[in-house]
Amino acid sequence: MAIPRDFINELIARTDIVDLIDRKVPLKKAGKNHSACCPFHSEKSPSFTVSQDKQFYHCFGCGAHGNAIDFIMEYDRLEFVDAIEELAGQLGLDVPREKGTGKRVDQGLSRDLYQLMDEANLFYQNQLRQHTDKQKVIDYLAFRDLSDDVVEKFGIGFAPDSWDGLLSRYRQNQDAQDKLLTAGMLIANDSDKRYDRFRDRLMFPIRDRRGRVVGFGGRVLGDGTPKYLNSPETPIFHKGNELYGLYELKQQHRDPQHVLIVEGYMDVVALAQFGVDYAVASLGTATTAEQFQLLVRSAKEVVCCYDGDNAGREAAWRALETALPLLKPGDLVKFMFLPQGEDPDTMVRQTGKDAFEQLIAQAMGLPEFLFETLSRNHGSDKGALAKQAITLIQKVQDTVLQNLLLENLAHKLGMNSADDLKKKLGFVEQKAKPLNAKGLQGRGTPLRLAIALLIQAPQLGYGLPKQPALYKVQLTGIELLISLLDITRDKQLNSAQLLELYREHQQKSMLIKLSHWDHQVADVNLASEFKRTLIWLNDRYIEQRYQELSLKQSLSKAEKVQLLKLITIMKGSNK
Repeated sequence: MAIPRDFINELIARTDIVDLIDRKVPLKKAGKNHSACCPFHSEKSPSFTVSQDKQFYHCFGCGAHGNAIDFIMEYDRLEFVDAIEELAGQLGLDVPREKGTGKRVDQGLSRDLYQLMDEANLFYQNQLRQHTDKQKVIDYLAFRDLSDDVVEKFGIGFAPDSWDGLLSRYRQNQDAQDKLLTAGMLIANDSDKRYDRFRDRLMFPIRDRRGRVVGFGGRVLGDGTPKYLNSPETPIFHKGNELYGLYELKQQHRDPQHVLIVEGYMDVVALAQFGVDYAVASLGTATTAEQFQLLVRSAKEVVCCYDGDNAGREAAWRALETALPLLKPGDLVKFMFLPQGEDPDTMVRQTGKDAFEQLIAQAMGLPEFLFETLSRNHGSDKGALAKQAITLIQKVQDTVLQNLLLENLAHKLGMNSADDLKKKLGFVEQKAKPLNAKGLQGRGTPLRLAIALLIQAPQLGYGLPKQPALYKVQLTGIELLISLLDITRDKQLNSAQLLELYREHQQKSMLIKLSHWDHQVADVNLASEFKRTLIWLNDRYIEQRYQELSLKQSLSKAEKVQLLKLITIMKGSNK
């Protein structure tokens, strides 16, 4: 089921791309546009431009470009439909669907899974309030000092000690059972007997960035194993792409200054109970690149919290290796280690909020942790230390951080400067991508100019009479201009809306280039210059038709009349 094109147009029209981007990447006014350092690659000076008139963005450094939908897709790593729904949600709109001829496969399944997961979440919450065994869960929550407010905020529930607690609700619905199996909420044995995956556990719903329940984490209430049981990978849940508690954090803080990443669900919830309500958990896996990108986009400072034992430091080192190539200018990553045997849950209970936050403030910076670990691993072997350090530093895209690390390494090796270090060790610097600040330059051909003017100022085509001669002009690319004229003739669109119509078009990349081409035509001259290009194109038809007729061996009476008219027109235009 497709999303109606008119709705997408309305969505782009109602979204101010400057406000949208400014909430995530602070923009500065630069003439009639806005600018910032690009959020999609590392750079020292701003080459990322946002046009309020055209409602699209463009980076002259890395070439990132698009409208509000493209920005959401790129920045928040969402698929097209999810980006549409995200923008619609911000505007309080429901996304309509229109019936297509194809089968509802992935999208239909996903919507059904989201609905079933939401139903499962409500079931577990109701069991916490109504089940005959609820008292043992309430006692456990009291033992962990979790208030009703925190339980409600995180949607915590209870999976009863039964093989078919959730399953029994769908006994007469085979389709729902099949989908619950796909969602990982049920398990089937070799004889296809089905039963609940989660039993006698405290249930933590895992929400995606839009607040939809995509999975669960279940903590055993007694001494059973495993202590934590997580949802498996499903069509709507990929644990390497999600962070437990991120949605709740964003609900609490629109623009958090820092985010603390911990290992367990209970750590996140316990910290929130004590007022440290900016923690997230990595769902029991090593922090992935996707999760790190979510973290650095969510807050100005990311603090990775680990146990102080060897396992904790090894996990922190893996996180550092993951983070290095992803960091952009301004991103801050620190590392915090707790005393052996402690975790954030137990630590915050012992120390309280203020003392715990003091530990966060004293967290090690990335350079300090990197070189402390290298020194511990290599001791006095400076050669081995330098070799591993250079391998890591060369992965860093942020030139500011890279130079800082090189200066640190030079100091450790007893060298005068980073420049001496580079020469001695043959350091290969990351070459910046060449800036094509003007993109296409000069006036180009009249056809190219006509397309560029129409893309950049779609109002030029509104109400324009049809140009029948253009359909007969033999020029490569004329079909694209005709298509643009047909679209803009009857609809008042901005550039972002017009480009969106060509998202799947084979000429999309060319249209993107032309949308930011410096054609050197002043705003006051746009209409007259566009008219001039159309006249030139119409003249090409006259010339082409004249040549066709003049080369023919014999002409019909009608062709002779047409040839005489063409000669008269051409003589008039040459005066």
